Amino acid sequence: MRIYKVGGAVRDRLLGKPVTDIDWVVVGATTEEMLAKGFRPVGADFPVFLHPKSGEEYALARTERKSGRGYGGFTFHASPEVTLEEDLIRRDLTINAMAEDDQQNLTDPYHGQRDLEARLLRHVSPAFAEDPLRVLRVARFAARYAALGFTVAPETLELMHQLSESGELEALTPERSWKEISRALMEDQPQVFVEVLRACGALKVLMPEVDALFGVPQPPAHHPEIDTGAHTLGVLQQTAIHKQPLTVRWACLLHDLGKGLTPEEEWPRHIAHEFKGLKLIKAVNERFKVPRDCQELAVLVGEYHTHGHRAFELKPSTLLELLQSFDVYRRPQRFEEFIAACEMDARGRKGLEERSYPQADYLRGAATAARSVAVQPLLEKGFKGPELGEAIKRERLKALKAYKEAASA
Repeated sequence: MRIYKVGGAVRDRLLGKPVTDIDWVVVGATTEEMLAKGFRPVGADFPVFLHPKSGEEYALARTERKSGRGYGGFTFHASPEVTLEEDLIRRDLTINAMAEDDQQNLTDPYHGQRDLEARLLRHVSPAFAEDPLRVLRVARFAARYAALGFTVAPETLELMHQLSESGELEALTPERSWKEISRALMEDQPQVFVEVLRACGALKVLMPEVDALFGVPQPPAHHPEIDTGAHTLGVLQQTAIHKQPLTVRWACLLHDLGKGLTPEEEWPRHIAHEFKGLKLIKAVNERFKVPRDCQELAVLVGEYHTHGHRAFELKPSTLLELLQSFDVYRRPQRFEEFIAACEMDARGRKGLEERSYPQADYLRGAATAARSVAVQPLLEKGFKGPELGEAIKRERLKALKAYKEAASA
């Protein structure tokens, strides 16, 4: 029995980055031997065990053979005869196909270290094209390591292109796709994830609504970058710079989908794009079975982001409707995330990345003014039921009028 550290832990140590998760592969062992040493089995499809003390995952060396469509369409074979090299060749990228023993002696049969130095994301073998999930994984790694100068090797991009055209991407489950998308959006340069998917043709398969934004012009007075797709990438980049949560990043990716529906004769204006985009946002949410908090914020940002930009112009009644839509009384955090998404949208414009966004504090102040209305005095006056609701609404409107007058004085 020989045990090796493999994959990301080896890659990140060689890059000088912090090592978080450690994966181990065990060569020359049987399931019975692992159980005898106190390891606990957890793998459903192939033999994976948890270490009795550390809880880290140890997998028996295995080979795999394509047997069906999609990410799960593989037959695995694990036995003591499977070599380390045979286990490593089934991995996606050369930089993830290295192993080291307990003395840090490197096993690198597919030249991962060379590709680390060349800053290349290159596939290990032609079997790469058997797993459609790898298209998303490579794009995610590109987003993670873009700041270090990594790019996708041309021959790997070509394989990704073939996968995108093969129909295999449609076989991915919503859960697997969302796991990769959500992780990619939280990388340092999430816009690179979208760029790579677009470069290999996967974006138009997975998210045609986002792909449709590229080449669609916007008024240059408001959008110096002009192209709606380029603007979306810029907004995503701002979400990473400002360390926004996943909910905000997802909402920002989808906020302008309605512009992809504007007839060419109306370009560069996009009348009512906020409302036109709602059905598209809901469709993408449904396609990937997106978590509820991300779904809700994306829909609300899509509908109301221009309200955020025009905050100072909104009538008190419109401002109240906006606050009610977000349920700022019970869910203040969601409104805060909406404000953040609006600010990222404003900053995601060429040359305007550093411009201040005074609407943010104005909207926060409006929410505070509306929330400051006390219900108890109204109850003491005898209001109840629907009448109480109307009385609260009147008082909140009064508070917002006073707030707006004070702010503009």
